[in-house]
This record gives sequence, C-alpha cells and structure tokens, in this order.
Amino acid sequence: MTAAGSDETVAKAFEAQRGRLVAIAYRMLGSRADAEDAMQEAWLRLARQDAAAIDNLPAWLTTVVGRVCIDMLRSRKARPESAFDDPLPGLVVTEDSGEAPEDNVLMADSVGLALLVVLDTLSPAERLAFVMHDIFEVQFEEVGRIIGKSTDASKMLASRARRKVRGMHRRVDTRQRQRAVVDAFIAAARDGDFEGLLRVLDPELTWRTHTTRGVVVRHGAAEAAAKIQQATGANVTAHRVLVNGEPGVLVWGANGKPQAVMACTVVDGRIVEILALIDPKRLATLPLPARPA
Repeated sequence: MTAAGSDETVAKAFEAQRGRLVAIAYRMLGSRADAEDAMQEAWLRLARQDAAAIDNLPAWLTTVVGRVCIDMLRSRKARPESAFDDPLPGLVVTEDSGEAPEDNVLMADSVGLALLVVLDTLSPAERLAFVMHDIFEVQFEEVGRIIGKSTDASKMLASRARRKVRGMHRRVDTRQRQRAVVDAFIAAARDGDFEGLLRVLDPELTWRTHTTRGVVVRHGAAEAAAKIQQATGANVTAHRVLVNGEPGVLVWGANGKPQAVMACTVVDGRIVEILALIDPKRLATLPLPARPA
C-alpha cells in the first residue's frame, strides 16, 4: 500500500470513530467547541504515529481523547477564569409537545444541562471515570490506563462520581413537574406578575446570560423578576421548548426573530438556575423551532 493510500485508510478509520469520540469529549468538557479541539489534538497525535503499529485503533483513540480531555479539564481547574470566559454548553433546542412526560429521557440523561452542571463539580479524574465507564461502558482497566490509576482506584473514582450524580438526579424534578413550572414561569412573565415570578423562582436563583459582550451573572429571584418585568411586553412571544432534552423557553421579539433561549433547571417546584443566550449572532447559528402562529 502506498503512503497516500495508507494515509487515506487512517483518515477513514478516524472518521468512522468521530461520532463516538466527539460524544465522549462533549460529555467530558461540556462544550462542542472544546470537544472539537480535543478531536483535532487526537488527529494530530494519530498523524504522528505509525498507524500500522496500533493494534486496536478505536481503543487507542479512546485513550488519546480521554487523556486530551483530562488535560484540558486540569488546565481549566488551574485557571478557573478561562472556563468562565465562555462556559456555554452546546445547545440543542427542539419542540416540546408535552404529550409524554418522560420523552427524550435518554437525551436528558446523557447530555442534559442538569447533568453537565453536576459533572462540572467532579474532579477531572472522577468525571473521566464516570463518563467513560457509566456512559460509554469502557472497562475500568482501560480507564485506569488513561488516568494513570489502578483498576480499583478507577472503580472508586467512578463510584464517588456516581453518588454525586445520583444525588443531583434525585433532587431534579420529574419532567412533568418541570414542564408545569416552566409554563407557570412563562405565564407570570407574560402577565408581568411579579409575585407569580417569585413563586416559581428559587430565592437563591442563579441566572447566567450569554450576551454579545460576555457572561452576565445575576443572583436572587427578586432581581431576576424585576428584570423580566422590564423586558416583557405585548409584542414578545415566549414558548416552552426542550433545551438539551429539558424544558426551557424560546423567546421571539417584536420583529419575529429569536430573542433568547433559556435553559431552566427545576428543583422542588422552583427554577434554581437559568442559562440564557441572547447573543443574536450565536442564536442565528442554532436550528430553532418556528415561532407559533
């Protein structure tokens, strides 16, 4: 086989694994852009290798992507300010018919924002052990090789992460309850009902808004409710949607163009966290449901 032919074969083999590897990297890093960066680094490392000497390319690539991701996470932990520059996860916004309370549960469990939030609380090693084993069924022996730990130590890391993730999932409300709370939030915002907003917003609410100038963070239900009252009007349309498999809100302005996407985390009947995107350029890159007639 010629060198060119060999390069083409390796490229095809890499592309065949891309979907799985991007999924791993996204769950590890919580960002589509960072996941693509990890893929680029994996490809560069593969290009420097003698492909003929790699016995199992999928396993080799899994190991490389895992190590690249854990290095990126450790760098992020060491420089937390860099993670705050643009912590917006990749958003998938779809219609929410509300017909089945637990529809899209697989998507919610695997890439939902609530899971990404709790994964951010894990150490890099815990996150890798949980993602690799519990989501992608990578054996603990291989997980240990990626993070430089024994098989037993990798099991302990995954177990610790699993307890934290399960704790979060116990607190997050059922899909049906989430929808009801988000609907009440939309109704109160539409009516300018300050007290109604306070009933559905947790007093310790955290609201992160991604704007053209960066991220604005607000805390507390009262400040958020006041801001919502100022922003809503007769020509603004809000509709419940699914954001990464979880109930959220899509807002259109008076000109009929998307104005905001809001992902809502509901706990104990109240919204405890809102992640909002109002940057028009970034909104324009998202495939969004059509405005209701």
